[in-house]
Amino acid sequence: MNFASDNTCGAAPEMIEALRIANGGAVPSYGEDGLSARLKAELARLFEHDVAVYPVITGTAANALALSTLVPPHGAIFCHREAHIATDECGAPELFTQGATLVTLAGLHGKISPDALEQATSRFVRGSVHHAQPAAASITQVSEMGTCYRHDEVRAIAEIARRHGMKLHLDGARLANAIAFLGCTPAEATWKAGVDTVSFGMSKNGALAAEAVVFFHPEEVRDFEFRRKRFGHLISKMRFVAAQLLCALENDRWLHWARSANARARLLAGILRDIADVEVVHPVDANLVFATLPESLILKLRSAGAKFYDWSPPERGRRLVRFVTSFATSQSEIEQLRAACA
Repeated sequence: MNFASDNTCGAAPEMIEALRIANGGAVPSYGEDGLSARLKAELARLFEHDVAVYPVITGTAANALALSTLVPPHGAIFCHREAHIATDECGAPELFTQGATLVTLAGLHGKISPDALEQATSRFVRGSVHHAQPAAASITQVSEMGTCYRHDEVRAIAEIARRHGMKLHLDGARLANAIAFLGCTPAEATWKAGVDTVSFGMSKNGALAAEAVVFFHPEEVRDFEFRRKRFGHLISKMRFVAAQLLCALENDRWLHWARSANARARLLAGILRDIADVEVVHPVDANLVFATLPESLILKLRSAGAKFYDWSPPERGRRLVRFVTSFATSQSEIEQLRAACA
């Protein structure tokens, strides 16, 4: 019953097979291979748009490199206060941008609102040397609280960003789960809603280590390639990263895996909601479930072998915890949790 994170599971069997096939023979390095070329064409088809594609191996690298390309050192990046770039990347966005300011915003269920973004940007005087200059907004899809931005929310945020001369970056570490929930196309979830650049993640969804920065406007690539090399993320054997992403996209495996993870999360949330003294505190849009549990139940579940993440310290005998499902979460794990709760 491992619900600690979607990073804890291994890779999908198809992924291992794809890597085995990619391992044969000798090919050009640093992304000059045939698989990397196919990946660019496949992502252009997937997003229904000409794209510039740059594979990397971590989500932190994808986010920090994307933002450093869009934002100058004197720029301001607006994001939710629980966003991964603000809480879990050890200052990488600030380092890669050489000093840009992260402006964190509160927001219900892990999402920033258009009104909050408008109010925050209005406090910065455009052209004043005393103020950081608004340069980008970054949203996380799925949010850190497991919720999804609807299309109208993304469009409203994009409109504010444009009005203030900012770019819109999307942290898509769990983009597959969002698309599976929203029932939309990748194009509708990104550039058609106003997104400029997306960190396209697959490490949480079947891959070993595979992410990509996707630009929808070639002029915004600027010096990205030099930044990727300078910060040590130009992989010499890039074919293995491309092979993972291609494997996930083939036959829409990435969406199948995400739908499975989402479905398991809904079942898990249903089990918790049936317990009188448990509260599921955020909508379960994707594969994350946040709930407040009595300490006694937490001890009981852990003694039965369940693993999950403590999101907050205990307060009056209760604690907010997070359960995460993945493509590898089985029905039997859900039933074991049901039995442990009973």
